[in-house]
Amino acid sequence: MHLGARNHASKERRVVVTGLGAVTPLGNGITETWKNAVNGQSGGCLITHFDVSDCPVKIGCEVKNFDPQHAVGPFHPKPDVTISQCLHPKEVKKLGRYTHFALSAGFEAYADSGIDAIRSKIPSERIATNIGVGMGGLPEIENVHLEFLEKGYKRVTPFFITQVIANMASGILSTMLNFRGPNICSVTACASSAHAVGESLRQIQRGDVDIVLSGGAEAVISKLGIAGFASMRALSTNNDNPKTASRPFDRDRDGFVMAEGGAALILEEYEHAIKRGARIYAEVVGYGASSDAYHMTLPAREGEGGGRAMALALQDARISPEQVGYINAHGTSTPSGDAEEAKAIARVFPNAPSHLNVSSTKSMTGHLLGAAGALESLFSILAIRDSLIPPTINLENLDPECLALGLNFTPNKAVEKKISFALSNSFGFGGTNASLLFGKI
Repeated sequence: MHLGARNHASKERRVVVTGLGAVTPLGNGITETWKNAVNGQSGGCLITHFDVSDCPVKIGCEVKNFDPQHAVGPFHPKPDVTISQCLHPKEVKKLGRYTHFALSAGFEAYADSGIDAIRSKIPSERIATNIGVGMGGLPEIENVHLEFLEKGYKRVTPFFITQVIANMASGILSTMLNFRGPNICSVTACASSAHAVGESLRQIQRGDVDIVLSGGAEAVISKLGIAGFASMRALSTNNDNPKTASRPFDRDRDGFVMAEGGAALILEEYEHAIKRGARIYAEVVGYGASSDAYHMTLPAREGEGGGRAMALALQDARISPEQVGYINAHGTSTPSGDAEEAKAIARVFPNAPSHLNVSSTKSMTGHLLGAAGALESLFSILAIRDSLIPPTINLENLDPECLALGLNFTPNKAVEKKISFALSNSFGFGGTNASLLFGKI
């Protein structure tokens, strides 16, 4: 069924993507990030945020050369003012690193959308914000607690709470951009920003608002963050090879590589975007969410819960599995998760070898936890726009369980391919799952 025919026949409000923004281990901005992704570059490095000499995991995917004042500086719009003012350096210090990433990505998406040029014509109450965050200001909690233990109550910064609470990223963006619609923070572990995008889709479809700034942010590369995930054996310990440590679907994978960053999308009602002459990247055509109801951290057998989320996204879009040309897999590089997701994909897409490419961009970016779904949504959207599928790098020896499924995991090199629909998967601890389906327009 043709996308346009399906949507014109429906009374449901259509939702499109009109702005993109990102700050990631692959680049400070969406253009640099996407360029390095399609070129198969790795963001892996030795951790520099703290002394790793006594840490069992010494690698991560850090955002490089990021100056929060520079990233935030050009933006401080008010209702009748274009983006020209600055956030004062003292204000920057009141916020956590994950909020800095959210501001940078959010402002880039806002500027990219072109909405600012007509803000006086858009009621602020019709613009919402939903930035998904998995863990919030964990490094700030760690640092302030250490100072508290050493120096007592009087040395706790009055900005401690604003630095750490998860909804501050969404709240500050809403405040600075004067968005007066619903101001929400989705917190569902590694599915946080995927749920943020999906629930933002529903807000626009219901008619609650016309525009949503949605996405995710995360910054938990800290001693406590690394120690926590390392103690549960979730992280790769391939410390000698940070650029090749993240290897989804590979036989020799041994855990994920912790990453940080932010990604944002402007979602907009289709007619609203057309009326103002917006550039449209893609349409959000489907959203599925489910629970494994199985285990705190392990995926359900055969990826049952994730498979239901994918099937629900297809059902929501009212398209067949064969129409999907690309899946950006959750693919974290963990021993259990990758194989179970692959089995679910093979089950939901029974003819996958004939029409489907799968890749995990976490092989390059590492795992951005709560921000992963938003970033991988951007990759899915740009894959549609550019007819170019980013690769799964470091895939040298395909896991035998994955090999038996016959799926194409797009190893090591990007593939040119026209795509009408792309699916992005995000699964999180607690058994939470989200799948987002994007379509060419």
